[in-house]
Amino acid sequence: MEICRPLEKSQPELQSPLNSFPSFPTSAQTSVPLHSSTSRGLALLTTMEMELLLLRALERTLGIVTKPHCRNGGRSSHIPDGALLQRLPSHFHDSCLNHVFILCIDLLLLLITFCIFIYKKSAASCKFTVEPLPQSFSKLMISSAIFNSFLSMLYFGVGIWGVSNDVLPLQGWIVVLLQGSALLVLNLYVSLNHNRKQTHWEIAVVKLCSALDFCLSAFLCFTYLWQAIIAEKKLVSVKMVIDILSLPGAILLLLCAFRGRKINAGNYPNANSEPYYYAPLLGEEAMASDDDGDDKVNPFAKAGFFSKLSFWWLNPLMKKGKEKVLEDEDIPHMREEDQARTCYLMYLERLNKWKSAKKGSPDEPAPALWSTLLSCYKKEILLSGFFALLKLLTLCAGPFLLKAFIDVAEHKVAFEYEGYVLTLTLLSAKCIESFSERQYHFQTRLVGVRVRSLLSAAIYQKQLVLSNAAKLTHSPGEIMSYVTIDAYKIGEFAYWFHQIWTTGLQLCLALLIIYFSIGMATIAALITIIVTVIGSSPLTTSQLTNQTRLTQQQDRRLKAITEALVNMKVLKLYAWENHFMEMIEKVRKEELVSISKLLFRRGCLMMLFGSSPVIVSVITFWACYLLSIPLNASNVFTFLATLRIVQEPVRMLPEVATIFIEAKVSLDRIGKFLQAPELQHNRIRQKSNSGFQEAVEVPIFIQSTEISWSREATSSKATLRNINLTVKPREKVAICGEVGSGKSTLLAAVLGEVPLINGTVSVYGRIAYVSQTAWIQTATIRDNILFGSSMDPVRYWEVVERCSLVKDLELLPNGDSTEIGERGVNLSGGQKQRIQLARALYQNADVYLLDDPFSAVDAHTATSLFNLMSSGEILKTGTFDQMLESCQEFNELVNAHKNTTEGGKVHIGSIGESTTDASTTEIKEIYRRDHNLAAAAASGDHQLIKKEEKETGDTGFKPYMDYLSKNKGFFFCFLTVLFYFLFVVGQLAQNYLLATGIQNPGVSRVTLFTLYGVIGCALPFFMFLRIFSLVRLGCGASEAIFSKLIISLFRAPMSFYDSTPLGRILSRVSSDLSIIDLEVASKLAVSLGSTLNAYTSLALLAILAWPVLFIITPILYLIMILQRYYFNTAKELMRINGTTKSSLLNHFAESISGAMTIRAFEEEERFFSKNLVLIDNNATTYFHNFSASQWLIQRLEIPCAIVLSTSALVMTCLPLGASTSGFVGMALSYGLSLNVFLIISVQYQCFIAESIISVERLEQYMHIPSEAPQVIESVRPPANWPSHGQVEIYNLKVRYQKNSPLVLHGISCRIEGGDKIGVVGRTGSGKTTLISTLFRLVEPTEGRIIIDGIDISTIGLHDLRSHLGIIPQDPTLFCGTVRYNLDPLSQHTDLEIWEVLEKCQLREAIQQKEGGLDTSVAEDGSNWSMGQRQLFCLGRALLKRSKILVLDEATASIDNTTDAILQRIIRTEFAECTVITVAHRIPTVMDSTRILAIADGKLAEYDEPGNLMKEEGSLFRQLVHEYWSRSTNN
Repeated sequence: MEICRPLEKSQPELQSPLNSFPSFPTSAQTSVPLHSSTSRGLALLTTMEMELLLLRALERTLGIVTKPHCRNGGRSSHIPDGALLQRLPSHFHDSCLNHVFILCIDLLLLLITFCIFIYKKSAASCKFTVEPLPQSFSKLMISSAIFNSFLSMLYFGVGIWGVSNDVLPLQGWIVVLLQGSALLVLNLYVSLNHNRKQTHWEIAVVKLCSALDFCLSAFLCFTYLWQAIIAEKKLVSVKMVIDILSLPGAILLLLCAFRGRKINAGNYPNANSEPYYYAPLLGEEAMASDDDGDDKVNPFAKAGFFSKLSFWWLNPLMKKGKEKVLEDEDIPHMREEDQARTCYLMYLERLNKWKSAKKGSPDEPAPALWSTLLSCYKKEILLSGFFALLKLLTLCAGPFLLKAFIDVAEHKVAFEYEGYVLTLTLLSAKCIESFSERQYHFQTRLVGVRVRSLLSAAIYQKQLVLSNAAKLTHSPGEIMSYVTIDAYKIGEFAYWFHQIWTTGLQLCLALLIIYFSIGMATIAALITIIVTVIGSSPLTTSQLTNQTRLTQQQDRRLKAITEALVNMKVLKLYAWENHFMEMIEKVRKEELVSISKLLFRRGCLMMLFGSSPVIVSVITFWACYLLSIPLNASNVFTFLATLRIVQEPVRMLPEVATIFIEAKVSLDRIGKFLQAPELQHNRIRQKSNSGFQEAVEVPIFIQSTEISWSREATSSKATLRNINLTVKPREKVAICGEVGSGKSTLLAAVLGEVPLINGTVSVYGRIAYVSQTAWIQTATIRDNILFGSSMDPVRYWEVVERCSLVKDLELLPNGDSTEIGERGVNLSGGQKQRIQLARALYQNADVYLLDDPFSAVDAHTATSLFNLMSSGEILKTGTFDQMLESCQEFNELVNAHKNTTEGGKVHIGSIGESTTDASTTEIKEIYRRDHNLAAAAASGDHQLIKKEEKETGDTGFKPYMDYLSKNKGFFFCFLTVLFYFLFVVGQLAQNYLLATGIQNPGVSRVTLFTLYGVIGCALPFFMFLRIFSLVRLGCGASEAIFSKLIISLFRAPMSFYDSTPLGRILSRVSSDLSIIDLEVASKLAVSLGSTLNAYTSLALLAILAWPVLFIITPILYLIMILQRYYFNTAKELMRINGTTKSSLLNHFAESISGAMTIRAFEEEERFFSKNLVLIDNNATTYFHNFSASQWLIQRLEIPCAIVLSTSALVMTCLPLGASTSGFVGMALSYGLSLNVFLIISVQYQCFIAESIISVERLEQYMHIPSEAPQVIESVRPPANWPSHGQVEIYNLKVRYQKNSPLVLHGISCRIEGGDKIGVVGRTGSGKTTLISTLFRLVEPTEGRIIIDGIDISTIGLHDLRSHLGIIPQDPTLFCGTVRYNLDPLSQHTDLEIWEVLEKCQLREAIQQKEGGLDTSVAEDGSNWSMGQRQLFCLGRALLKRSKILVLDEATASIDNTTDAILQRIIRTEFAECTVITVAHRIPTVMDSTRILAIADGKLAEYDEPGNLMKEEGSLFRQLVHEYWSRSTNN
């Protein structure tokens, strides 16, 4: 068939600029056969469409028409021997491939320039900018601007003229117009920004664009010059001239882009010494820090464009991780723009803009949280979206290249060396795909870190001002879950956000490619996909319901665990561990049901979408058969390659849907919390600008008719009524009243904590507050006392002396540098209260509010003004003497026990005015002595709080073995891998059938498609079995791990809780456990499956193109080396991430419990700043962790791209047996998806390596050394034991740790049944240790305790503790009802409970409640007063009726009248019982049978009180004398 033939009808000559230059006639009519040597790999060179259209004017003049050669049909045209090489350059620049190349470069230039314009304002967010050298290259710039503008106008002119006169084809005028557009935009940007300050990354991008433009112009110029000079062709056109002239224009632009620049030394200090590239953030100069002198400044902040593109900036950290075990100090800080403070301020700025915009409509609801987050990071989302789009476009080029390779394999080449050009194109496309995808993933992860930091900061700030009503809705456990679970899920969603639209777009592009391959049969594929999506919608809907239910169950479980862990000592004393553990396990079982449903439905979605490519291919092939659409290797494997490319994204749709659902639920939860009501304490607190005493006549003024904790409360139910109180400077006011009268509420009203106040409450000056329940931080004693203030040694030690803490500090291993546990669990009640008081005194405040501090401090009542409260009203005011004479109620309170308290003498006022005997010299001596202890403590030795443990180095497969060893995990994992292997083998069999049969005329299409369909129908069955095994694996492991963990925690000794902050445990039972529940199994399965797919592709390439083994082998070795290099750093980053998360959560938990104290001292900003630092510490490890994974994947993708490109070249250009078009198509269809499978494989290997750290962390707490057995079946005491209550102690010695000194030194005594024993002694003498040993919270080192003839060390702990009664020092209530708090084991009737409540003076208070015994008790009993909580504890003891009752300073939180009532009840109700009382008030033990006095851990005396009072030098006598002398003096 001839390429050229005469026109049947002449056409008029077309005048155009193209005709103004001489042109050459076509030579297509000459044909000579090719040499046989060139017959392989070379096809006849065809005339390109672009050439034919450019010569249209000549066609009309000469009366001929050129006709393009048809690859798939028609006769081959012949050209003279050797003409092929000559014609290559002359036609290559006008070929379709050349047009695609030019279009890609021009589009890339336009997109990059467009992104620069979008981020033009981002220079303000950098620290320093770079200025151009003034007047440098000004003439060059002008010349470049004029010359390139002229060229771009010429391009536009030729393109528009070609369209209007139908001279250029569609792709021709698009190329010309895009060339002009790209040149114009780039020229304008370079010219207009010549004298503008630019950031270093802008400069780098401009240089890159100019270099690309130069390369493109040089390429075009070279091809035209080759045509004119080497090939001796004389065709000249306007476009040719413009393209040649574009080279000098590109050179001018290149010179302008690389023009000189200097640092703006006039604006920035030290600018001459170092190159600065950033400018301070607008409005945040106060936050700027001198990072240039900081060794931990993030290299990412100073990295250039190419360094960021290749993650080269991460190399120093990766190298350091290879050389040593990384520590916290090795991790660089976050960039300033990525830090939590910056993110939170941006969030506040958006909210403030919204508030200012809605001034006219104050009732308008706040904007949705998602819209606020989107407005904060829309630019970053657009940038990551651009990279996602670029990755998608390069990915979709794969099937076209596959088709071209198959054509080359079938000897249908367009020009010589087309195989090499295609190979380079494939390699370039894969490299661009790699770089774009890595940046896409990195940018989305970075946005996720910012969002998580922002939300964590917002949640922390919110909980500091959360109203008391909102706290009932949002418990501390729920608030913790907002940070540990919800903020994490929202941060993860940013990574998956673009998957929502890219997957859809990828499917649409895939359908277009499929239509290009198989025509109308695409409709069948489309219908199948639509049916699949519709079929999955019920599963997706149910996922949302299940996820919401699961989140609620997680909250309930976390709330129950938190409550149990906080009160573990009480649970052990009451022997309630088993009950609470069963309750938690019951909630956990419900949660596991939801988890199994969630995982199974997610698995069904994975099966549906994972099998959809198989189903689509079967249906589509039958549709092609029925529609008589011809199928060959080219269109079949183009179709299959397209399906394989979208297979993994489609398979990930269920996970995307799940993450979307989880993120929506979490957004709703956090959004609801952030909009919860806040305290309005600012209207209470007033500031004084001048001196306090001179400026303020009334520091505290209250005039209110109603003060209530509930806004809906009526006057009759208000907590306080008709309060009129005025406190003048230097006055000391004591508020007295019975339990529940409203004393603490009055102080709370002064602090602004009460929501409903009808009237006026004003407070002037700085406040110091001592809460009724001691709040102690996990920090050193010194830090707790200083509380953020600067250290003044003289003042500090004077405060310590006055709070009677010197003796306590001497007993501690590191003095005041000893780190104490959360809530001061390793201190006595008196020590905690005195530390609180010292904290208040050190602040030198104007107003001191002390809520029942008398357990540690004497009250100076002789000159005080008293307010007596009863039933929420002030009955009487006056001085102490006046009140004694005129107020009967006050007389009753005072005379109940001649009220006073133990502890040192403290004067609340200016320390300098104190009358202490301690001289300044003595204080300095104490300071010097303790300073030496602080230096010793710096090493961390002998600290009460142990540093968190973490694994180091490569633990190998141990954590995986630990995970799989639970509940037949190995078996189900094997089944999961086996069924997926069968699925992969089935796909291979299908493709092998097509490769061998599609081109074989001896195989009928019916037989081929039937076998293909049968295999395809079996594959979903394998997927279903895989999902079933996977769900069993995940749920079984979760159940076993939690069961063992909860048993380990509840069976752990109290020493574990004394040395372990709560945040460490909560981080494991919340975020770590959630990861194991929902992520580990699925990530492990995806990792193994994708790895199997990747190695299957590599094996197939090696089999079909064996020479590529010479490349695959070293590359596989390189991959292993890189992975090993990566994991050295990544694993340590993951572990450090876990420990930093624990620190963050511990600070969160402490701040929640101490929010009232923090607000009272106005320390919100300091605590918020510390929280921001902890957030950043956690964020930087996570940031470098995911950056390291991108570093690794990028270095693996490029070798895989080389393998794929080499395989394609080998299979198409070498005479191999597998080089038939079918096997080429099969191999390349797998090879094109190699990068996809490899990426997912490595990503999920990184994910599973990160998630398996959670298994490591939980394993640490699954093997805690346990207490003694709960029950020893062979030695069980009788049911009525103890029947007499006799206690014998023989040579009892106790130490808390193996190498620590003894706390009790050989105590021996005998307590007869029915005796009332008072245990007295100074602070630190060992009283609490003795009681702890009696309950075996601490095991004796030597000696024995025998109760009614049974050695308590020989029986189980549950048998011991359940038969003893105790009223603990810290009154504890649990969330639930009144009935549940008195009788959690449901062993008593309602009648018995009401009788006990009557005896405890609580019946009337509870009957006034609407619920009666079902009245709710909030978490920690916060809706009951401290005294009422203590009476609840008395009620428990009365219900239990143990023969031995222990009172551990049980009257510390109740008034004297109630104390007297309690003592009377105990004497009456426990008259026949043995009662051991640790004395809080000396009169409490005066009527005891015997007094057991302990001094320095030794039994000082043991006798009747009367005898001891007569004995000179008696310790008990000294204590009584001190007590009454202080009471008399005061």
